[in-house]
Amino acid sequence: MAQRTFSIVKPDAVRNGHTGAILAEIDKAGFQIVAIRRQTISKEQAQGFYYVHRERGFFDDLTTFMSSGPLVLMVLEKENAIADLRTLMGATNPANAEEGTIRKKYAASIQENAIHGSDGEETAAFEIGYWFAGYELL
Repeated sequence: MAQRTFSIVKPDAVRNGHTGAILAEIDKAGFQIVAIRRQTISKEQAQGFYYVHRERGFFDDLTTFMSSGPLVLMVLEKENAIADLRTLMGATNPANAEEGTIRKKYAASIQENAIHGSDGEETAAFEIGYWFAGYELL
């Protein structure tokens, strides 16, 4: 059965012209794009999205970065979507990412790491609902 996950092409990747290449990698890996939107978000929207990290030392830097320019929000679908996207993305720190992964190819640092993907089913449900209304997912 198909599973849905959420992903963001982060501002660094958009700014560096990697959006098309990242979308091509996602497509090649067999994901269906259920919904997609390019937009800039406010710091407050970023703070709400990343609220689980609000007590962490990197929270302000993260939310400032995520609101620093356009990004691409996506709902993706395929069997085993969450785990498969996390494998395709590679390790959070691109220095530790496997060859061929999105982060190894397109990320510059642990913060500017090109792409976000949900880490579990509950997280995916929250993240999809945070950015997309139900009628956008038909």
